[in-house]
Amino acid sequence: MLGGAEVDPHGVVLYLPRGAHVAQVTSVIRQRRPSTWPNPRRIATLSVHTSPLDQPGTGDAGGMNVYIVEVSKRLAQAGVEVEIFTRATASDLPACVEMAPGVHVRHVISGPFEGLAKEDLPAQMCAFTTGVLRAEAARAPGWYDLVHSHYWLSGQVGWLAKDRWGVPLVHTAHTLAKVKNAQLALGDKPEPLARVVGEEQVVAEADRLVANTPTEAGELVRLYDADLDRVSIVEPGVDLDMFQFQPGRSRAVRRRFGLPEDGYVVAFVGRIQPLKAPDVLLRAAAALRVRNPELARKLTVVVVGGPSGSGLERPSALIELASSLGLAGTVRFLPPQPAPMLAELYRAVDLVAVPSHNESFGLVALEAQACGTPVVAAAVGGLVTAVSDDVSGVLVDGHDPIDWATVFDNLLSADALRARLARGAVEHARQFSWSRTAAGLLAVYREAVAEHRSRISAELAGAAW
Repeated sequence: MLGGAEVDPHGVVLYLPRGAHVAQVTSVIRQRRPSTWPNPRRIATLSVHTSPLDQPGTGDAGGMNVYIVEVSKRLAQAGVEVEIFTRATASDLPACVEMAPGVHVRHVISGPFEGLAKEDLPAQMCAFTTGVLRAEAARAPGWYDLVHSHYWLSGQVGWLAKDRWGVPLVHTAHTLAKVKNAQLALGDKPEPLARVVGEEQVVAEADRLVANTPTEAGELVRLYDADLDRVSIVEPGVDLDMFQFQPGRSRAVRRRFGLPEDGYVVAFVGRIQPLKAPDVLLRAAAALRVRNPELARKLTVVVVGGPSGSGLERPSALIELASSLGLAGTVRFLPPQPAPMLAELYRAVDLVAVPSHNESFGLVALEAQACGTPVVAAAVGGLVTAVSDDVSGVLVDGHDPIDWATVFDNLLSADALRARLARGAVEHARQFSWSRTAAGLLAVYREAVAEHRSRISAELAGAAW
């Protein structure tokens, strides 16, 4: 429940009424009547800057990749064909790959095959858009019923495809430049004006804007002047079959990862860049040595992920920080892990830390909780939805390492408290699933298609009159 709003049992599809003040988002959300229009037959999903086939945790691959993969599979299971367009990053990639039954990934040649920074991709939008339009032109007329773009670069392509194909555009931002710039990590680079303007254009042109949380919906309205009637909230999910509580295996799993069998382990999982703030966890571990030296001696910090974004400029910065803080023997660095191994790791650690300066949702937090591991997270963005404070974990205001060390001390020193939060974590995560997310998106799709076709019919009738 959000602010007393009734929740659709088939998915969380919530709408903000026109004229509502953004500060009242969680209390004034209402639902529209569900559309009786049938599900779309085929959708074109646009993911320009990162492929759903990439391993999350390094480069530009992260929660958005997981989102697209999991939602696409479940849309296909519901009878909707999904074609995902992404940029080809190697010359030997096949033009089309079946990712799952009913889901195909199309590699569009646009620019050099080697990886390009997101800042360099706008120059390739013309080539990418041409590839997408040509793929549709080879099909029968009216092949796609809808375009769903992810991230602002894809939104720019989707805007053109929408007009060319005469179909509605649904857009999910995942992150917003104005939000990131307002909560910039120390030493990080602000997002460029070109991105800000590009996002404003996509917000203005999309038929539906899908936000992950009421917080993000409010940001779209307040910062981008989004039309309230076009904003939908559909919460992401978690694979509850993959990420589940399995007690009694932590020692064996710790051995497998090279972690000490005894003592405490706190994990960070994600891309290593200033935005994700893994340095806060390391500084908190150092502060814990002053606050509680005995407990600190029993602590191991494990960092799972690879450099990304501005973190690529100094890929060894976190290792150097650990050394400078005297934590070289305390911190273990692991590469990104496939989902089955990641689930095992979550179950083997005592706490998972998500100290990000901003998160549109925070899938890592949800995955960890589904495995029965309490989460300590920054009280920012979607994390206030992904983590239930004092129920499934603890939300921390700010990024002061001393405050974080205090929370770690309180939790690691209290087995009963951690056990209570672990139970709450499992229950909280059960409220989310990718099937629920897909059902919510389908409701948005139906409304977008129905309204689009009604508008076209009205325009044709007006022209005839």
